[in-house]
Amino acid sequence: MGFMSGEELVLTLAPVVVYWVYAGVYEALLEHTTVLDRYRLHSRRDEETKNIASRKDVVRGVLLQQAIQAAISVAVLKLEAHGAAGGRAASSQPEPFLVVAARFGVAMLVLDAWQYFMHRLMHSVPFMYRRFHSWHHRVAAPYAYAAQYGHPVDGVLTETLSGAAAYLASGMSPRAAAAFFAFATAKGVDDHCGVAAPWNPLHAAFRNNTAYHEVHHQRGGGRRNFSQPFFVVWDRLLGTYAPYALCQSRGGGLEVRAFKDQTTTR
Repeated sequence: MGFMSGEELVLTLAPVVVYWVYAGVYEALLEHTTVLDRYRLHSRRDEETKNIASRKDVVRGVLLQQAIQAAISVAVLKLEAHGAAGGRAASSQPEPFLVVAARFGVAMLVLDAWQYFMHRLMHSVPFMYRRFHSWHHRVAAPYAYAAQYGHPVDGVLTETLSGAAAYLASGMSPRAAAAFFAFATAKGVDDHCGVAAPWNPLHAAFRNNTAYHEVHHQRGGGRRNFSQPFFVVWDRLLGTYAPYALCQSRGGGLEVRAFKDQTTTR
């Protein structure tokens, strides 16, 4: 790894480490404690009966996706370092906080826009859904470490390229980008964790959360709530937003009920 700087190495590996550590925390809490049981959207039984992909398949699929993601990340960093914007990677002068915050905002907007339209395209073109995106929906009862499970082509088009676009458009340094992608990774894990705890700060900060994305994973929900991972603006603007309510389920956890009659799709 000597051909990579320390910052480039951190940018490449930080999202992978955050993914497995954060997902592992959820898994440990759900497996060995009852602290999250009242906030679960799916029981272990649901995960066993509703999900087509096995947990071993999910782990293998996620690791493959992360290996491809890391390779593309290295390629983007090396191409950029030899291009006109190479000074960004080489600069050691820290930027003012407001500048970094603005770059974060740009990256969030670019990431959201790319993922909304690519995600919607995957559902709108039957071949693309059947061949690629249906892999992700083999996990109908989502859990934390299945967040990045999917066909490698879908992963590259929807997640990896959106990240590259966000990085290049925002002009973030590799150090700032490492923090951004670690945060975006944690957000993606949280959106698939199957737990809707009211005290979760990510749920308080973003309308696009676990319950919101649960609507999309429900049967018949594939044409609604495409937005990910931060905002819901594209769904609202383009008529694919589905409101929902969190209700107590018979199993003692929570249930997400979407109001289909209030949803319009264009």
